[in-house]
Amino acid sequence: MAFSYSPRSGHGSHGLVASEINMIPLIDVMLVLLVIFMVTAPLLTHAVKLNLPVAESQVSRVNAKPLAVSVQADGSLFLADQKIDRTALKAEFARAVGQDPEIQLHLRADTAVAYGRVAEVLSDAAAAGVTRMGFITQP
Repeated sequence: MAFSYSPRSGHGSHGLVASEINMIPLIDVMLVLLVIFMVTAPLLTHAVKLNLPVAESQVSRVNAKPLAVSVQADGSLFLADQKIDRTALKAEFARAVGQDPEIQLHLRADTAVAYGRVAEVLSDAAAAGVTRMGFITQP
C-alpha cells in the first residue's frame, strides 16, 4: 500500500494521511497469471478427437430366463435345479442358442469344485454358440 502525506491549507500544521492501494503490481500479477493459464490450459486436455461412424442399432432385448447352470463340489451339474449330465447339457446349450442366439449363461460353481470342471462347462457353452456368460457369486 502507498501512504501519502498531504498538508491541507485549512488545517494548520496538521495534515491528513491518505492511504491507497497501488493497483499496478496487482494488475501485472493478474496478467501474468492469465497468460500462464492460457498457455497451459490446452495442454491439460487429454481428449482424442474422433469422427465415429454412425450406425443404426436395435433395442437390445433383455432375456427373461437365462440358462442357470450350477456345478457342485463333487462335479455334478445342475440346469435350473435339475441334475443333468454333460452330454445332455451340451444338447441343451445347442437348443437354447437355436431359440435365442443372445441367450445368457449364469454359472454358479462351488468354491471346492476343480477349475477344470468349470472350464469344461464354459467350453461346451462356447462351442454351442453361447456368447454371453456370467459368474454368479455371493456378496
